[in-house]
Amino acid sequence: MSHASSAQFTSRPESEPAPLGVQLYSVRDDIGPGHLTTTLGRLASMGFSHVEPYRILDDTSGLAAALRETGLAAVAAHANVITTDQAAYFAAARQLGLRTLIVPWTEPERLADRAGIAELGAAINEAARRAADEGLAIGYHNHDFEFRQHVSGAAAYEILVDTLDDAVVLELDTHWASVGGADVFELLPRLGTRVGYVHVTNEPPDEDDPPVLGVDITGRMDEVIAAGQKNGAMPVLEVVVHDTDVFPVLERNAEFFGALVRR
Repeated sequence: MSHASSAQFTSRPESEPAPLGVQLYSVRDDIGPGHLTTTLGRLASMGFSHVEPYRILDDTSGLAAALRETGLAAVAAHANVITTDQAAYFAAARQLGLRTLIVPWTEPERLADRAGIAELGAAINEAARRAADEGLAIGYHNHDFEFRQHVSGAAAYEILVDTLDDAVVLELDTHWASVGGADVFELLPRLGTRVGYVHVTNEPPDEDDPPVLGVDITGRMDEVIAAGQKNGAMPVLEVVVHDTDVFPVLERNAEFFGALVRR
């Protein structure tokens, strides 16, 4: 398959600040009823320009109102559109002004052989064709197992990407890709404009984190951001593990990545 452009932000005017997103799973404990607008306001004050929602069917109207009030944009969201909720996700995307719905997860067992990978790819491609009629794009978000699992000597992720239509946007989670065995610095240039979003974090690994099987990107986030921005990918911060107040973590990451995207 050809690798046509599916990046989201290549036409940004030079006068407009580079977008910096944050996945709302990072503040999952702080976006419940009565807290959503306040939390989004705190994220906006840190310098984030975009949020990446999840569970967009829970309170679509409330989320839309909070986005308007805080001035944050949401162009992509995690939404498993290869389920029976597809039509509801499309409707929510229209209400929120989203451009891309990203499949956030698949069972590792679906990637155990070429038949399973082909079936998953076909489902994502069909969702992308239906989404196009709604003016939407469909994306795919990786974890580590797509790179750790191999079929006939090839990483399941590579086989899956080859099955996906050019219209499918890739959201590369750089942490999980490196943990699974990838060289992110080789992967990003090779996938090029197919990557519309890169998940990043500048936090040190936790003691119980799995070992990195690929090229370690710890301390090399400047290179990751540069490689992603070269082809128009938007960085999206995600902090998955936090046992204490997450806002200081988000604030230092916003400052760090904000300085990089403004270069």
